[in-house]
Amino acid sequence: MAISPCQSLLSSSKNFPIKFFNSTSININPNRFYFSSFKFDKKKTMFKQKFTNNVSDVDYIVGVGETLPENYGDWIAKKDPKDQRRAGVLLHPTSLPGLYGIGDLGESAFRFLDWLHDAGCSIWQVLPLVPPGRRANEEGSPYSGQDANCGNTLLISLEELVKDGLLMKEELPKPVDMERVKFSDVADLKDPLIAKAAERLVLSKGELKSQLEDFRKDPEISGWLEDAAYFAAIDNMLDAFSWNEWPEPLRNRHLAALEEVYHSQKDFIDIFIAQQFLFQRQWQKVRNYAHTKAINIMGDMPIYVGYHSADVWANKSLFMLDKKGFPVLVSGVPPDAFSETGQLWGSPLYDWKAMEVEGFSWWIQRIQRAYNIYDECRIDHFRGFAGYWAVPSESKIATFGKWKAGPKKALFDAIFQAVGKINIIAEDLGVITEDVVQLRKAIGAPGMAVLQFAFGGDAFNPHLPHNHEQDQVVYTGTHDNDTARGWWENLKQEEKSNVLEYLSLTDDDDISWKLIQVAVSSVAQTAIVPMQDILGLGSSARMNIPATQFGNWNWRIPSSLDFDGLALEAKKLKNMLLMYGRI
Repeated sequence: MAISPCQSLLSSSKNFPIKFFNSTSININPNRFYFSSFKFDKKKTMFKQKFTNNVSDVDYIVGVGETLPENYGDWIAKKDPKDQRRAGVLLHPTSLPGLYGIGDLGESAFRFLDWLHDAGCSIWQVLPLVPPGRRANEEGSPYSGQDANCGNTLLISLEELVKDGLLMKEELPKPVDMERVKFSDVADLKDPLIAKAAERLVLSKGELKSQLEDFRKDPEISGWLEDAAYFAAIDNMLDAFSWNEWPEPLRNRHLAALEEVYHSQKDFIDIFIAQQFLFQRQWQKVRNYAHTKAINIMGDMPIYVGYHSADVWANKSLFMLDKKGFPVLVSGVPPDAFSETGQLWGSPLYDWKAMEVEGFSWWIQRIQRAYNIYDECRIDHFRGFAGYWAVPSESKIATFGKWKAGPKKALFDAIFQAVGKINIIAEDLGVITEDVVQLRKAIGAPGMAVLQFAFGGDAFNPHLPHNHEQDQVVYTGTHDNDTARGWWENLKQEEKSNVLEYLSLTDDDDISWKLIQVAVSSVAQTAIVPMQDILGLGSSARMNIPATQFGNWNWRIPSSLDFDGLALEAKKLKNMLLMYGRI
């Protein structure tokens, strides 16, 4: 069979030309090599794929030994956007500078995004944005919230409420200079004003009120939002230690009891929902601004939820509870690098069989919510989807737990079918078995490497830079680690010597910036650096110490600093990112 020059073999189904060189015809020979990605099909006697010159849209077939087009040397392979190297900064919004003892979603958030853009970063990673724990032993923890879907209203900017006409400037309190976030003090200061603004919104008319009504009716929001509002109303009304102490009709959600709550607590419920709308409105402004700077928001999702939460109260059948509603098994991890006795988290465990019967609808809703506020999301304790550590609820330490099988890929198949392919980052630290690795790769989720974990063990330590992989996110440290400087200062001399030798350092080098350089030079596609390391801060700036209950989550950027004053750090980081192809 012969084909004349420039005749399209696939003209009936393809809209691209195919050119042939150096012959008036080409004999289609299945044993002949063609300079293209076309594959010969013996049955159909045609080529199946096209080879595209990256300079133009013309496709070519050239026989072995034949002359290539004159511009062949310009056919440089295009980089797949999915393979773009990138970098970002980990900073929870509570740690931003702010006038009232806590960072918020006002001016400082926008200035931080400007700084990230100037530094060449394309990611802002935050911790969970849920309402943090407010009890003494969990104060401020975004991993001990009362709801998996609600936003932290303490992040609402009072100045933005003034701009919306919901507060008067004269109503704003005097600025409070707190070096650390004192969550109870911040709540006392901000909660009444945010509630006042929400009440005014509920009673108002106009465009903003219409947006509130649309928010309340949104089918992706209304289900969890109503549960959260009722839970908060009852909790406020009864002030019990947990929902299990509520009267039985409320504990078990009898319809008549809930109707009574609606009528008696309607104002509270309406204001609660309005506050969530205000959080959503301000956060979306921040997120939209990030997108104008080509910055993605990377969120964080705890795998578990707290027992005293709307999630458990409204979905008791989906958790491992006894007939009285108490947890049978609770979450934790076995002994690891953070604790010799493991960590007892105490969250109720999921009844994965019951969840599967319901098509994993609770998880689908949760993921949908996450991607309503984030562009990509790190899932904390990803290994729990493969196998999880189950501790008897009466245990005081996590040592006595047992491994139990998780839902594995079935969960993610259901999620992807419902919401499409999403960008998940798997927190795969700790005890990582082969099934965790297989699950992570099966769903296409990058894992993590943490440089502070790299220098113990042997040359095969997966956190050592020479063992990094492209499908990873590399950190100098996470929110659970010390700062780079604090880590260095607390190393034993022998450990310091190992680090110095591996990284070719001297004691005079700035360890914070050296670890940043190692992270951004890694083969890992994504590099994340905590803001504390960019500032070169020590252990006093640490965000969390695992297995401890007090004094965590309260670090803030010093009030003496502003982002305009960090131009040199932005330039230094940008130069590094340029050097290692992350811009």
